[in-house]
Amino acid sequence: MPDLLLSLAWRGPLALIIAAAAAWGGLALWFRGPDTLAATLILVIGWSLLGLAVLASLCVPGHAAARLWALAVFALTFAGVFVWWSTITPRQDKNWAPDVARLLDARITGDIVTLDNVRNFAWHSSREDFTARWESRQYDLSQLTSVDLVVSYWMGPKIAHTLVSFGFADGRYLVFSVEVRRTRGQQFSPIADFFKESELVLVAADERDIVRTRSNVRGEQVYLYRVAMPAAERRSLFAAYVDEAQQLQRRPRFYNTLTSNCTTIVYDMVKRIVPGLPWDVRLILSGYLPDYIYDLGALDTRRPFAELHRLGYINDRALASDVNGHASEDFSQAIRRGVPDPQNPPGASHETGADTPHPDRP
Repeated sequence: MPDLLLSLAWRGPLALIIAAAAAWGGLALWFRGPDTLAATLILVIGWSLLGLAVLASLCVPGHAAARLWALAVFALTFAGVFVWWSTITPRQDKNWAPDVARLLDARITGDIVTLDNVRNFAWHSSREDFTARWESRQYDLSQLTSVDLVVSYWMGPKIAHTLVSFGFADGRYLVFSVEVRRTRGQQFSPIADFFKESELVLVAADERDIVRTRSNVRGEQVYLYRVAMPAAERRSLFAAYVDEAQQLQRRPRFYNTLTSNCTTIVYDMVKRIVPGLPWDVRLILSGYLPDYIYDLGALDTRRPFAELHRLGYINDRALASDVNGHASEDFSQAIRRGVPDPQNPPGASHETGADTPHPDRP
């Protein structure tokens, strides 16, 4: 009886480990295996059959020697898969989709930041219909006046894309967005991006490009929240984005759906500025990130969060601001009408248009 109990004690956990390893290896081979479908299928089927055979051996009483051989073969094969996996490294030389084709080049000299490859596309009727424009710009960090959080819902209430917009005294806004660096024709897959499918890119763009394409062209539900952040921290966050751009220029990285995405990287940067910033599951369920920011006291806590959420919905104002289907010059001002600013007293600014119709969060 003790031998039987011992056997049951180790077979269960071992079976879970083997099942997890087999599943990971199968998905890794499927997403990053050979270019030909036939070769990929042969590898995935062979790997899956090996995993099933080892699991079956754990369920058969006796045959200890055969079981050990099966485990040894699986372990050696898994080691080979892992070695192959470690050779897959991110690259800079793929046939990139046009909107992520260029890497941001950024540098700071004193108060002046110089940015090359700022995206300012004119988006028309679809994601494939645009006029490409890449620009060089300069900004004076001593004139950095605001930080806004933009959250765009594209697949339900739990998952959203996070963007950070910096406002300057001259009325210009610059948005940073951590994105999947897609190749031409590639479709976004959250599962595939667990398996080194795509590189990561930091996009710096005009709001009329990167915000408007989500609200006006793709039809995503977009919300804007004005963030209470001291001037020194605003500048430090901007500098952190510049540092991130410089690092990506030197060494490419893979996008990962869980660990290196549009929200977690922003959290990592802010954590350097605000030590002790608590981790929260809402950093993974990015659709709830504004609630997390509100709980930290970084939004306008003079109002309930539900009211900030309602007033922060920008789609109607963004659509109304278009002129003959093109972005207007006052797009950034239009989308902020009615959005409370925690840096101003109630009624001081951005309080008109508060009754703009809006949907519930998708």
